[in-house]
Amino acid sequence: MPTYPAEPFRIKVVEPIRSLNRGQRVSALQAAGYNIFGLRSDEVYIDLLTDSGTGAMSDRQWAAMMLGDESYAGARSFYRLKEAVDAIFGFRHFVPAHQGRAAENILAKVLLKPGQFVPSNTHFDTTEGNILDRGGRPVNLTIPEAADASNLHPFKGNMDLAGLEAFIDRVGAENIPLGMMTVTNNSVGGQPVSLENLRQASAIYKRHRIPFFIDACRYAENAYFIKQREPECAQLSVREIARQMFALADGATMSAKKNGIVNMGGFLAMNDDELFQRACNELILREGFPTYGGLAGRDLDAMAVGLWEALDEEYLAYQVGQVGYLAQRLLEMGFPVIQPPGGHAVYIDAGAFLPHIARDEFPGLALAIELYLEGGVRAVEIGSLAFARKDEESGEMVHPLMELVRLAIPRRTYTQAHMDYVAETAGRIAARRKEIHGYRITYEPRLMRHFTARFEPL
Repeated sequence: MPTYPAEPFRIKVVEPIRSLNRGQRVSALQAAGYNIFGLRSDEVYIDLLTDSGTGAMSDRQWAAMMLGDESYAGARSFYRLKEAVDAIFGFRHFVPAHQGRAAENILAKVLLKPGQFVPSNTHFDTTEGNILDRGGRPVNLTIPEAADASNLHPFKGNMDLAGLEAFIDRVGAENIPLGMMTVTNNSVGGQPVSLENLRQASAIYKRHRIPFFIDACRYAENAYFIKQREPECAQLSVREIARQMFALADGATMSAKKNGIVNMGGFLAMNDDELFQRACNELILREGFPTYGGLAGRDLDAMAVGLWEALDEEYLAYQVGQVGYLAQRLLEMGFPVIQPPGGHAVYIDAGAFLPHIARDEFPGLALAIELYLEGGVRAVEIGSLAFARKDEESGEMVHPLMELVRLAIPRRTYTQAHMDYVAETAGRIAARRKEIHGYRITYEPRLMRHFTARFEPL
C-alpha cells in the first residue's frame, strides 16, 4: 500500500459532513442542470472541486486575524503583508486584490489592447477569460510531453521554448504586450516548470522586450518540485528557489487562496514604477484603496502568515505526498492518471478512460458526474467544456491537449481515510465505464461557460 508523510499538524477544529443517498444526489444534480458547480456544498460529501480557498487555516492565521486593522488607508495589516510579499517574492511593488482573477483583470486592463497576443505555457481558465474579455488572444505553448499522460518527464509544465521563439517571430513582439508562465501548470495536470525553463523563457521575453509575468498560484509546490527534481537546486531551500524564480520575472499575479492557504486574497506584483501607478488607479476603481485592495484587514493578516506557512518543507512533503497517494491508488485500479502526480490535484485522463464518448459530448463532465452520483465526490472537468474555443483565423474548434477530470485536494483538510473513500468510489465506476454516456449543452454563457452552463444527458 502506498504511503506518504504523516500530517505535520494536529486537527483542532472539525466541520461535520454528511453523505446523501443516491436518490438525493440524482435529484440534486438534476436541479443543478447537471453542472457540478451548481450543487450546494451540503449536497457534497468529499469536495475536490478546487483547492482554491478551501484549505484549513492554522491557529496562527486565526490568531493573526484578530490583529486585523480595518483602517481604509495605511492599515498595519497591509504593512505586515508587505513584509511577507517583499521577502518571498522580491518585486518592487505590489497591490492586494480579493483573489487572483482580480489581479489578472487589472493586469489585462492596463497592458492589453484588442487583437494582441499573450503567450504562456498554459493559461488557466480565469487568465484566459480575462484576456479574451479585453479582446486579447491567449496562446498556449506547452511542451509535447505534456500531452502524454503516462510520460514521466519531471517538468511537463515547461514552456515550449522553440515554439515561443517561433510564435514571437510570426506575430511580432510589438503585438505581445506581456508573456506569462503558470507555475505549477494547472491545465496539464498541475505539472511543475523547471528553473532552467523559466530562465530560458525569461531570456527570450527579455531579448524581445516583452514584460514577463508569472501566474504564481502554486509557486511553493513548484519550488518544492524543483528542489526534488533539479539536481543543482537540491541543496537550496524552497524559499531560496522561489526567490530565484521570481527574480526572472517582471511581475506576478497571485491567488493566495492556493499557496497562501487563505479563504480569500491575492495580489498583483511588478517592478515597473509607471505600471504600478496605473495598477493602483485601476485598483481604486474596481477593488479598493491600494492598501486594502478589496480585502478586510484580517484577510491581509491571514495571508501574511499563510504565505510563510506554504513554504514549510515538512508541510509540502505531506501535501505532495497526499496527492501522490491518491494518484497511486487510482493507478492501481486502472485509471489513466497523469504522471508524475502534481502538487495539488490528481488528474484523470477522462478521454482515455471513456473513449466511446466524443470530445463534444464532454467525457470529463460525464466522469465528474459519475463520481458525484456514485459517492458524493465532487471533482471538476478540465477539458473541452472549460477550454475549447473557436480559432478566430480558421473558424475551427481548438480543443485542449486532453479531456481531464481534476480531483483537487484542499490543503490540510482531508485525511487518508477520505482519500481511500474517493479511490473506492472511483473503483466502482471503473467496473461499469462502458455504460457511462455523454452530455450536451442546453445553456452556455459567452465566456467561461463551465461555471454556469446547463446540460442534459445523451
